[in-house]
Amino acid sequence: METKRARRNSEKLVKDPQEKTKKLLEKKAASSANLLNRSPSLESRTKDLIARAGSPGSRRGTQGQSIKMFIRGRPITMYVPSNIQNYEDLRMEPPVEKLELDWVYGYRGRDCRANLYLLSSGEAVYFIACVVVLYHINNRTQRHYRKHTDCVRCLTIHPDKVRVASGQTAGVDKDGKPLQPYVHIWDSSTLITLQQIGLGTFERGVGSVAFSFADAGAFLCVIDDSNEHMLSVWDCAKGTKHTEVKSTNEAVFAVEFNPSDSTNIITCGKSHIYFWTLSAGSLTKKQGIFGKYKKPKFIQCFVFSLTGDVLTGDSEGNILTWGKSPGDVKTLGKGAKETFQIMRQTRAHDGSVFTLCMLQGGALLSGGGKDRKIIRWSADLAPERECEIPEKFGAVRCITDVNGEEVLVGTTRNAILRGTFSDGFVAIVQGHVDEMWGLATHPSQDVFLTCGHDRQVCVWNTEEHKLDWCTTLEEYGLCADFCPNGAVVSVGLSTGRWLVLDLQTKEVISDYTDGNEQLSVMRYSPDGSFLAVGSHDNFIYVYNVTESGRRYSRYGKCNGHSSFITHLDWSKDGKYIMSNSGDYEILYWDVAGGCKLLRNRYESKDREWASYTCVLGFHVMGVWLEGSDGTDINALCRSHSERLVAVADDFCKVHLFQYPCPKPKAPNHSYEGHGSHVTNVRFTHCDSHLLSMGGKDTCILQWEVKRAGTGDGGDRLHSASFTSSPEP
Repeated sequence: METKRARRNSEKLVKDPQEKTKKLLEKKAASSANLLNRSPSLESRTKDLIARAGSPGSRRGTQGQSIKMFIRGRPITMYVPSNIQNYEDLRMEPPVEKLELDWVYGYRGRDCRANLYLLSSGEAVYFIACVVVLYHINNRTQRHYRKHTDCVRCLTIHPDKVRVASGQTAGVDKDGKPLQPYVHIWDSSTLITLQQIGLGTFERGVGSVAFSFADAGAFLCVIDDSNEHMLSVWDCAKGTKHTEVKSTNEAVFAVEFNPSDSTNIITCGKSHIYFWTLSAGSLTKKQGIFGKYKKPKFIQCFVFSLTGDVLTGDSEGNILTWGKSPGDVKTLGKGAKETFQIMRQTRAHDGSVFTLCMLQGGALLSGGGKDRKIIRWSADLAPERECEIPEKFGAVRCITDVNGEEVLVGTTRNAILRGTFSDGFVAIVQGHVDEMWGLATHPSQDVFLTCGHDRQVCVWNTEEHKLDWCTTLEEYGLCADFCPNGAVVSVGLSTGRWLVLDLQTKEVISDYTDGNEQLSVMRYSPDGSFLAVGSHDNFIYVYNVTESGRRYSRYGKCNGHSSFITHLDWSKDGKYIMSNSGDYEILYWDVAGGCKLLRNRYESKDREWASYTCVLGFHVMGVWLEGSDGTDINALCRSHSERLVAVADDFCKVHLFQYPCPKPKAPNHSYEGHGSHVTNVRFTHCDSHLLSMGGKDTCILQWEVKRAGTGDGGDRLHSASFTSSPEP
């Protein structure tokens, strides 16, 4: 599980993979870090939770309810709205609505290999985050295998083209306990798990998997990510381990059975290729001899030719042909019978040969890194045709044959291309290639925007499940918001700079800079007449907006936070702002009165908000778990119907709560799929879907909001306890 590299109170949105694991382990035992101020008995806990006293700092001396919650020992006072008479009697129930995964945007090609296959069903199978995607390349539909608990790292298909084996990395559970990696063997037609392989056996993660061929796929070979890269062979039907051996301390990139002999296995990786023999329940290996040829730094990939030779692609751009030869007693020692040596070296690519794909007739396809070329070779390795994929898609990571002419190509910039040498290639799957934070949904169309550390701004269509357009910026984007008229969108960057893009022309129509710190939130007022820009320099910059979002002039600056701005929302009348900061502060601002700080926060308790994305506030207090440290919730979003609130947490989860949810331990629906901290969530304009995006997993998940029924539980709190009330 990839998590935050540093706490937000360090005033940076960067990440450390070990930070979260350490924090989780500490949390379980640290009762002093509890979210709510807890006492030994139920009675004292209730008294601590509800304080019926004059509001602190109230100059009017108004009497009312206040509630204190504690985050990292810091008290945060919440004022109960006037229309709630008996806070302690409020009942919280999970929402009647639920989420169902509808679409997965993205593909993990940047750091994984051999992870794109074509099933007999016509579906391409690949993975990103914790989801294995089955994408029908003609019908443009998706199905999803979702039994993995952490990031999927490798994939292979059975000789029957129906069964699939997928391996995952290790992670930690919600209590900080380490989870064991494993391999699932599953049926791609039914998505039913057939076997769980190796639970408690593998370390760190599963790096490579391969089915045997000669015996109809009876065995599965697995290499884990431990220091010794343990190689194990498993009985697929029984799920039992047949044998195990230490492989090498060097990185291993690929493993395959000899298609005509299941007692022979090959592995390759950094500075090596090993030929393994399985005999009498044990594995022995012989190292490939490079002889007069220069030893490459990496053997990237290999395939078996129809004649039984082994062809490898390496980091020097060569395709090497390996074969057996009589052993040299002086070199290998007494008793050696044969060695595996290079028979031929073929110069193929400028840069690494990342992938090789053997076609049915004996022709070979090779994919290059630096030159981004796909080359077709004859059976005797004579070049026949070549093409180059566009630079924006990166290098060729893997190639899958569709019908002998058409191929699928996975790339290092997380795209999947479809095409032929004659007609060229088009992208059928695209995604971001680095951490994402910025997410905004269009106010009236089935469109959303994402931006991240890869400097890409992407506009997606939720109905057609595709990327409409993408542009690359000079700096990386962290936040965005659509103007209410839907014609333009503002994007906040990492340097204090922010841009306004025209959705039709895709051009930058405005370019401004506020401070020199990264921007964390952009938010238009409900009528589009103002834009608030939240910065890591602790200020909120407010702009007048005219000419349908095309002209901006500085109106004022909200000065009062002692830490960086994390979230903000406008009131429904467009006169006030509520904001959160990195030190867990909730402040209110009178924008119409000159961006003045409202020091008496009690006066804002009944104010109605046009949006609710602030993670700290009375109406969303129940989304925080006991023991939270303030950075565990990265984002939340209230639905436009004001019935639901979706939460993006630091533990790869998306949660759906009833809105409002002001009581601790509020029940909710929790959903998995991301393999990293979830950085943002947003409902579409009509609340039909929810978008969530991960940080390091570069994955965007589109969830359908399923309205299961109209049970009274979902309406009871909303209608009876939180009817709208006028501002005091």
